[in-house]
Amino acid sequence: MKGLFSLILGCCVICTAYAAENDVTVSLNTADAVQTNLNVVWTLIAGILVFTMQAGFALVEAGLTRAKNTCNIMMKNVMDFVIGSICFWLIGSAFMFGTTKFGIIGTSGFFMDIFKSGDDWNWTYMFFQTMFCATSATIVSGAMAERTQFRSYLIYSVVISLFIYPIAGKWAWGGGWLADLNFHDFAGSTVVHSVGGWLALAGALILGPRLGKYGPDGKPRAIPGHSIALAATGVLVLWIGWFGFNPGSTVAGIGDIGRVAMITNFGAVSGTLAAMFTAWFILKKPDASMTLNGALAGLVAITASCDIVTPVGALMIGGIAGWLVVVSVLFIDRFGVDDPVGAISVHLVNGVWGTLACGLFGAEAVLKTAPVNSGLFYGGGFHSLCVQLLGIASYGTWAFILGLITFVTIRKTIGLRVSDDEERKGLDMTEHGTDAYAGFQFFINE
Repeated sequence: MKGLFSLILGCCVICTAYAAENDVTVSLNTADAVQTNLNVVWTLIAGILVFTMQAGFALVEAGLTRAKNTCNIMMKNVMDFVIGSICFWLIGSAFMFGTTKFGIIGTSGFFMDIFKSGDDWNWTYMFFQTMFCATSATIVSGAMAERTQFRSYLIYSVVISLFIYPIAGKWAWGGGWLADLNFHDFAGSTVVHSVGGWLALAGALILGPRLGKYGPDGKPRAIPGHSIALAATGVLVLWIGWFGFNPGSTVAGIGDIGRVAMITNFGAVSGTLAAMFTAWFILKKPDASMTLNGALAGLVAITASCDIVTPVGALMIGGIAGWLVVVSVLFIDRFGVDDPVGAISVHLVNGVWGTLACGLFGAEAVLKTAPVNSGLFYGGGFHSLCVQLLGIASYGTWAFILGLITFVTIRKTIGLRVSDDEERKGLDMTEHGTDAYAGFQFFINE
């Protein structure tokens, strides 16, 4: 009897241990599944927020240009997204995330083979990255506004979505050569914004200024936009979208998203204040368009480092960005480059500044996200700064030269710019045969 009792007790102990182990396994599997689903849900929501930036860009560009070109602006922003979605799905994603060749370009996964596993996460990540591709393409629209042929702009959108942006993205985000060097661009100050800015500069140079922008003496003339109300609304929509752009780049439903969101906001508010006071000092008035671009400049600049800087660092980065955007807009205008909405100053100049700032303000050890600080101002030395400079130079060379080649080719084949008569009448009627403000009377001074 005693032996039987011992045997039963032993079996109970073994069964209990097995059940406990099995419960732990089930518990662990459940925890992993919950985290995976959190990652999917958060990244999808973030992607939707990034999509709203298309509306923001459209409103900003429409508000800062003349009423007679509003329909054209809206059409270009819609078609950027439509074309970018198809092209990035078919080929661009393979260049960016396929098997890496020489650390430069992906060579596998065309026609979305790389995402055909049926994994919910792959579909979600593809959706999120598509939003980024469309954002980079739409940056150019503002710098080339009011004088570009619509069909030519569509061709450009195809080229950037298929080729220019995805290969640039591969270098830092797809396991490319800059990733191997620990180049840091968390959400795209350079990969998205300065690439778009370099292309915008190339387009504006090849296209030339709008009629009446420069007088006989070569001095720039102001061509006011038709609605600061639209522009301000667009900036606020973009601001909201950036809370998907930056925190969403964690691609994980984890606690860090709150910190990244707050750091992003610090960059934006300091950029807004700095731009307002800088414009107030230089222009003797707190200029509205400069102040609005200051918010965007701060957002662009903080995008690269929003995961590795402190609140004080974010305020410094955004503040310098706000000052830079005002000075840059005035300089570029007087230099002879006509950029109706300040896209080059916002995205190129501050994309470069924000990427460089990673090597100055990186405070990983302070934030307890890594054991060592990377920023020069936090004792990290010059190594990170040099890598950031290399990345900036590489992206600038790639995007600007490819942009020049693309726009020159388009100009010499099907044409890039509308006729003078079409430009005077406005692109809404001449390019689209419709009026954005039917029934309203506008008086236009050329």
